[in-house]
Amino acid sequence: MSTIETLGPRDRPSIGRWIPLSFQHVFAMFGATILVPILTGLSPATALFTAGTGTLIYIVLTGAKVPAFLGSSFAFIPPLMAIGGAGGLGMPYAMGGAIAAGVFYCIVGIIIKFAGSAWLDKALPPVVIGSVIVVIGLNLAPTAMKMAMLVDTNNPASYSLVYLSIAAVTLLVTIVANIFFKGFFSVIPILIGLVTGYLFTFVMGLFLPAYNIINFAPIKEAAWFGFPTFSVPKFSLVPVLTFVIVSLATICEHLGDTLVTSKVVGQDFYKNPGLHRTLAGDGIATAWAALWGGPPNTTYGENIGVMAITRVYSVWVIGGAAVIAVLLSFFQKFGALIQTIPSPVLGGISMLLFGIIASSGLRTIVESGVDYKDKRNLTISSVILVIGIGGGRLAFTITQNLQFELAGVALATLVGIVLNLVFPRDKKRA
Repeated sequence: MSTIETLGPRDRPSIGRWIPLSFQHVFAMFGATILVPILTGLSPATALFTAGTGTLIYIVLTGAKVPAFLGSSFAFIPPLMAIGGAGGLGMPYAMGGAIAAGVFYCIVGIIIKFAGSAWLDKALPPVVIGSVIVVIGLNLAPTAMKMAMLVDTNNPASYSLVYLSIAAVTLLVTIVANIFFKGFFSVIPILIGLVTGYLFTFVMGLFLPAYNIINFAPIKEAAWFGFPTFSVPKFSLVPVLTFVIVSLATICEHLGDTLVTSKVVGQDFYKNPGLHRTLAGDGIATAWAALWGGPPNTTYGENIGVMAITRVYSVWVIGGAAVIAVLLSFFQKFGALIQTIPSPVLGGISMLLFGIIASSGLRTIVESGVDYKDKRNLTISSVILVIGIGGGRLAFTITQNLQFELAGVALATLVGIVLNLVFPRDKKRA
């Protein structure tokens, strides 16, 4: 749906236009928002609840001046899996880390209010941020391929050509939607791919009962209505540090999204309401999500795309979408339906999505003009990539009952920051 009339952030459309315009934003954020909890073992319904309520919190804290929708953050998938998954400390500790990341957002916002953001640019230049984003995407690549090919993701011998065919169809449709579809449909390729892959799997199961892999039992067993319950977070040094370090990359992502939103809307949100308030809104929404057992939040580029297409920048419309997301989260049968999405469908979507994350890191490097003839940049980027993708791990025992460990994305980010601050800059190239 598109419209010629432009609506500013404070403009409220008539109810007849308000509801369909808000639904557009729900469709845009839906695929990515539910994918994160499915991949990390969290509840999709809770993710919808925390995305909606988190967006409303953001709107209040920014004085209803910034039309931004907050949904599940892909950047936090690696630490959620590492800490909350099998072999980790458990999801309560991951939620504690997410709360710490939200608090850290607020601290950075306070510093920016009084000291500006130049220090952040020096600590986290494009060569560091771009390389870290590449690491985030490629770290997730094995997960995508396992879901696309294996009946049991923990058993390499469970390869299935049927699974691979489902993933391939899902991937193909998602690619076509992403590249060739126009208008509003160009910003919901994930949702289109999920629905098509699900239907393809269902139809194949009808004709080939041996390959019926969709289990509808959870839908029958689920109640019609229900409310999310508070999670009980736990705090430990390693999860807290891990999430805080990874949040350095997502803070820079937030700055970029806020800048893009400013350009689309035609208002400088860096100044009004100010980066300190947008960061605080994002941070408090992330901490709030963790209290309910939902994934950390981030501002969504998909919804920025919807605004660019429709020229409707109304915070009322964004708020309406948030309310719709919250209402959907109360339908437990709907949440159960989401959880029946077959693994190869998610694998097909993830093959593209995780690659896009890595490619966006390359885009950050290219558009920022990082010079790889400069050995300093080449060295920093090389070390970040090898540590992050190769499974770098820093672990040591502090006391008999206390061990410290940083690994993967968090360790790569920390090493990149240190190298950037320590290595001398070539003044001729600066």
